[in-house]
Amino acid sequence: MKKILSIILILASGYSFAQTPDDVLRTAWFTQQGTARTQAIGGVMGALGGDISAGHINPAGLGLYKTREMVLSPGFFQQNGKFNYRGSDSTGQQSSFNLGTTGFVFGNARPHNRKYRSTAFAISIQQLANYNQQIQFSGVNSMSSFSEKYLEELIRDRADTIAALNNYIFGSSLAFRTFLIDTTQGAGGIFNGYQSMVPISTGVRQNYRAQMSGSYQEIALAFANNVEDKLYTGGSLVVPVIQQRRELTYREDDITGNPNNDFNFFEFSESFRSSGVGIGGKLGIMYRPQKFWRFGLAFHTPQLISFKDEIRATMTADTEGYAGIRTESSDALNSGNPGTRYYNMITPYRAMASIGYVFNEVRDVTKQKAFISADIEYVHYRGARFHATDNFEPGASDYYRMVNDAIKETYRGNMNIRLGGELKFNTWMVRAGGAYYGSPHADKNLRVNRMLASGGIGYRNHGIFIDLAYVHQFVQDAVFPYRLNDKPNTFAQQRGNFGTVALTLGFKL
Repeated sequence: MKKILSIILILASGYSFAQTPDDVLRTAWFTQQGTARTQAIGGVMGALGGDISAGHINPAGLGLYKTREMVLSPGFFQQNGKFNYRGSDSTGQQSSFNLGTTGFVFGNARPHNRKYRSTAFAISIQQLANYNQQIQFSGVNSMSSFSEKYLEELIRDRADTIAALNNYIFGSSLAFRTFLIDTTQGAGGIFNGYQSMVPISTGVRQNYRAQMSGSYQEIALAFANNVEDKLYTGGSLVVPVIQQRRELTYREDDITGNPNNDFNFFEFSESFRSSGVGIGGKLGIMYRPQKFWRFGLAFHTPQLISFKDEIRATMTADTEGYAGIRTESSDALNSGNPGTRYYNMITPYRAMASIGYVFNEVRDVTKQKAFISADIEYVHYRGARFHATDNFEPGASDYYRMVNDAIKETYRGNMNIRLGGELKFNTWMVRAGGAYYGSPHADKNLRVNRMLASGGIGYRNHGIFIDLAYVHQFVQDAVFPYRLNDKPNTFAQQRGNFGTVALTLGFKL
């Protein structure tokens, strides 16, 4: 798998293919969002309902509505990340606004003596993932160099100097034109291959900085049906809308201080933009077999998302007396245009089972005293797939086939667990919850997970409700600055704290 993944990353730099197995996580590995009420109870909503967030989690929960409702859920997100790379620590901070579930619910009650007691329709938007994050780390490495991925690419392709100059305009050609990578000569001055000018054995200081922004929004059109206040069924047609931007700067500096070793530094910059829109579905069922118990099942179909990516890259290298300071950019080699890629992605499916217990369960929900509920969710991360939209483009279909093979080996299906509850005091409510999101990686040596602790309060009276929540997220992740085929890959261990403040304002119409 390591070899497949490295070849993919090399191809990506050469032909403007920007998709790698790492991109699966931007549409799959995220924590449950929603209204402030939903977030305060840890994202639990599969067996509860009565909240507009249900349209994005278990649409059957909308079946509890018998009135109309308007909801607005602004929020604020703060990231504090700590990174350890080869024994050196660094931090990254980022803040941004969030959008919890916002929209309208139209409930329609029917006479109580009918089998079908009510129906509900909802239109809402919810932010599934917030991409606003800053990642930065640095450390000394005497084992490998970022430049070696270009060296591997040219050697693997048996590229001649004409190909090295022109065929890899977002990676290896930039390195070759700035003399970061240069030729070697055999007997009689005959071309013999390529070499990196980075003095790896004496060590270089590596610096990685990525500034990311954007979000993964989901628009849902949901419908639910209530049968005898016991069985609730529902479905949602969802439209994912994704915007992502990444500004990456990577640099290596000579640490020897030797002005005669033909290397001082190099710096690689990449600007990446991605936008996508798609379609998917969510189905759910809730059942109340007895007065106090509620059970829920939900299935989120894979979403089909069409993406457009744009990429630009620049390389500056200082090889001292060898060739001096040289700069080259993809714009100069591509008539001033970014590299553009159109492709489709199929996201992993999700399946959820839920259970809830409501204290003092009565038809008049204002008299209910408390509840506790839990969700267990399975996400089939290794089921994500990329597909070319233009099969006539040379290499595209083969490239995505390799990406998909690597996805199956890089990721696995895993479980997420959420638990939460609410205690009610007349018009005031107190809430708390927690959640654990397991690693999507097949490599169990990677310590990757997310844990959440949440809490909040709510007020409901005279058709108006106000909810406030705080969610604290503990993150463990791994960030690879580059990957190589023939050497162990090094990564930064990320340990971070993400805080979210959510507010929901709602009105009965």
